[in-house]
Formats: sequence, C-alpha cells, structure tokens
Amino acid sequence: MQNTSKQYDEVIEICRSLFINKMKDYGSAWRILRLPSLTDQIFIKAQRIRQLQENGTRKVDEGERSEFIGIINYSIMALVQLEKGVVETPDLDSNEVTELYDKHISITKSLMEDKNHDYGEAWRDMRVSSLTDLILQKLLRVKQIEDNKGKTIVSEGLDANYQDMINYAVFALIHMN
Repeated sequence: MQNTSKQYDEVIEICRSLFINKMKDYGSAWRILRLPSLTDQIFIKAQRIRQLQENGTRKVDEGERSEFIGIINYSIMALVQLEKGVVETPDLDSNEVTELYDKHISITKSLMEDKNHDYGEAWRDMRVSSLTDLILQKLLRVKQIEDNKGKTIVSEGLDANYQDMINYAVFALIHMN
C-alpha cells in the first residue's frame, strides 16, 4: 500500500504540472463549462482510449497516457465546478486553482486509500482495458444522473463518480509505467 501511495503521487504530479502549465496558457477559461460539457470531454477521451486498445492503430500522435491524464484533469475541473458552480467569465487565478486542485486530489486519494484497504489492492490484477471500461461505465452513470437533474434515489452522487474515474485513470497510468 505504501508503494501505491508513492506511485499515485508520482502520477498526480505529472497531471498537476500539466494542469498548472495549461492554466498559465489559458487561464481558467474552463470555468464557463457546464458539467455535461466536462462529462462529454471525459467521455471522448475514454472512448478514444477504448478505440486505441481495440484497434491498436492511431492517426493522431497522442496515445492512451495523455488521454488518461486528460480524464484526471477534466474530472478535477468537474469537481471544482460542482463545488463552486459554473460562471460566465473565468474567475480563478493560478493560486486559487492550484489550491482547489490539491484539495480535490487529497480527498480523492483518501477515498482511494480507504477503498484500496478494503479491496486489498485488487486493481493491481486488473487490465488497463478493464479500467477503461469502468471509466466508461462511470461516465454513463454520470450522464444518467445529469439527465435526472442531479437526483439519485440510492446511488452515490456525481462527485463520487468523478473521484472513481480519477482513481481508475491513476491506476491505469501506474500499470502503464
């Protein structure tokens, strides 16, 4: 489990660094995106990963790694949007965004550690393709919850699904390393 925590942090550092650098390029323009738009962006990335896994060929010079990183970072954006709401114009500076990123990753990592304890690191015996399928399943759940205007009867909410997608994508990246 100690190794998992270290590997998790190494993956997140790569994702976080890219996120912060993109903030320097684009600012917080993503703050105008509604949750369904973010969900669709994650869906596109997960679908592309699945296509790459099934076809083995690609015409764009980006592989699974960059798409898994995108899933993590777009999921963080979604968690921020859930917390702060959508805005009409970008409203967060780099420091605020970095604090929010770190906060949501900390909560998500804590969830991973709790589940990892209970499941005995079962993910280590899973295939990357299975983790991709689980992300796609979570996306379909999120889309259904969004179609239901955020209401659930007995199921976990949007935040838990985005957190699970982050954790599955981190696991996939650990496997790929």
